[in-house]
Amino acid sequence: MFKPLQGVRIIDMSHVIAGPMASLYLAQLGAEVIKIEAPAGGDVMRSKASKNQPDCADTPSAFAAFNAGKHSMAVDIRQPEGAAIVKALAESADVFIENFRPGVVRKYGLGFDEIKKINPDVIYCSISGFGQNSKWSKRGAYDHVIQALTGMMMMSGDSPECPPAKVGFPVVDMATGMIAALAIMGALRMRDITGQAQYLDCSMTDASLMLMYPHACSFMTDGVEPERIGNRGFTGSPGANTYQCRDGWLAIAANTPAQFRKLADLLGLDGLCENDAIIDVQAFNAPSGGFVIARNEALAQQVLTAAFAQRAAAQMEVALNEVGVPAARVRTIGEYLSAEHSTSELAPHADFDQGPYRMRTPGLGFRSGEWAGQQSAKAPSLGEQTGQWLEQIGLDKDRVDSLFERGIVG
Repeated sequence: MFKPLQGVRIIDMSHVIAGPMASLYLAQLGAEVIKIEAPAGGDVMRSKASKNQPDCADTPSAFAAFNAGKHSMAVDIRQPEGAAIVKALAESADVFIENFRPGVVRKYGLGFDEIKKINPDVIYCSISGFGQNSKWSKRGAYDHVIQALTGMMMMSGDSPECPPAKVGFPVVDMATGMIAALAIMGALRMRDITGQAQYLDCSMTDASLMLMYPHACSFMTDGVEPERIGNRGFTGSPGANTYQCRDGWLAIAANTPAQFRKLADLLGLDGLCENDAIIDVQAFNAPSGGFVIARNEALAQQVLTAAFAQRAAAQMEVALNEVGVPAARVRTIGEYLSAEHSTSELAPHADFDQGPYRMRTPGLGFRSGEWAGQQSAKAPSLGEQTGQWLEQIGLDKDRVDSLFERGIVG
């Protein structure tokens, strides 16, 4: 079946999460992705097998999840012959991706200017922690470090007195990869129009700001720092919060007066909607609508917390949703994937056989009846297609054998 990026060739010199996430999207959309790895060990994610993983050689699920459907070519770019091989591959590529620290690939003759000389309409995407030209560009970067730098970690937590708290998964890495994939898709379309090469500078810091977009805009425009709101909703309504019940926690979003009234009714708190000491009753009854405004947030939470403590989260989830108030019992990812997600006939997924095990994934995060969610090809073992691509660029058997013997390729 035809896919949107069929016929697009990508040289992918990225590793770990952000870069591989970008090229994963492109591979699953039909692009031919040639992953360039160091012969000694390859992508560090190849060594990240879990304790529950079966004998998986160098393709544990942590690696396979990000590299399904790609080719692997093991090349030592530090050697002139190795760099020359990558250049030869780049001559026929549409896209070139790298996520080394700024300046590293340029040192080996693989920077944008060098690749553009041999491929005048190439799309070249550099992914880094801080961007190519920032004052921190030479620093190494990891997800939680970027969360700390950009304010995301300080935004998380229940109150100003709480210690900073990171998001519990590599959210910035993932967002960086998705934004890079989006940028590359846009650049491919622009090249269709202009026929010109393009350089894309994608950074984790910029991706972090996009994740906090409304807050970043508020500070840049009005100089307003966001407050820590813990598990409350973004709207600030006293009915948008997370409450402890008899059997766990429940997140609700009673943002509007109509939703808040239904919440109060279910909790037996009808008088709450007319209590001007707790909520702004005039705004609550205004014909223009809007969100519920608390006059005394602490008292509102005291009343709601006491009411929810007497009830069951599972029952309240059903009851609130039935009357149009969004609510969800707080679950683990395992609970969600094992029950609700797996029972949805429309749940996106892309599964594939990875040697001794079946790799299951949630797909690309969207649904399309035409081409999304098809079964993927497996992730490659280190250097699985090295010989194939050396032959593709015209090297004879003796040259190929010599490259393998000297460890320039693997």
